[in-house]
Amino acid sequence: MTRFARALLVVLALGAASTSVPARAQFAVFDAQNYAENVLQAARQLQQVNNQVQALQNQVLMLQNMARNLTSLPVSQLDSMVSALTQVGGLMNQAQTIGFNVSAGQTAFDRLFPQQYGSSVTVPQLVADARQRWQAAREAFGQTMTVQAQVAQNVQADTATLSSLVSASQGAVGNLQAQQAVAQLVALSVKQQLQAQDLMAAQYRATALEQARQAEAEEAGRAAFGQFIGTNSAYTAQ
Repeated sequence: MTRFARALLVVLALGAASTSVPARAQFAVFDAQNYAENVLQAARQLQQVNNQVQALQNQVLMLQNMARNLTSLPVSQLDSMVSALTQVGGLMNQAQTIGFNVSAGQTAFDRLFPQQYGSSVTVPQLVADARQRWQAAREAFGQTMTVQAQVAQNVQADTATLSSLVSASQGAVGNLQAQQAVAQLVALSVKQQLQAQDLMAAQYRATALEQARQAEAEEAGRAAFGQFIGTNSAYTAQ
């Protein structure tokens, strides 16, 4: 029962009691109508106060929700992701002979894999060039294996990272935390894609160098055969 209803019952009870009292005594002791108006006014004021209190409570709740929505996520894996990519990038930069620099790589390739050998080439030079090409192909495959090992280690670490981010996302207390958790999950996916691209680049480099070495072996064989046969002017009959 509300305060207004209780107050109204009190007024009605007093009004009923006043009917059994002589008019002169009623007028001298108690003014029921004035009292009822005072009670109604007090009830209205109390209702207004209750409304104001409820409005304040709603504002406090709104501020609390805003504070939760602006709370930053306590978990951040961005530094570890950047560090892992930096490690892979460092291994990619260690490529020797023919690296991943466009101009320098093209220059080294043209030197190591000439389109043809001139007639003045010697067999020792052919052998030395063939050995350099073999070393370049071997280095490329070795570098690919190193990148593969680093990527494999990073993938194992990604398991713990993924678990941490998913737990943080599920326990987010506000919109900001949820958005930050999702952003880090997206960053983890991008990191894995970049690692895969680096690994593919290293693998393709090794494969391309091996195929170029095999193709160049044919040209070197032709030049060596020409040196062995010589020219038609190498011998004149007496």
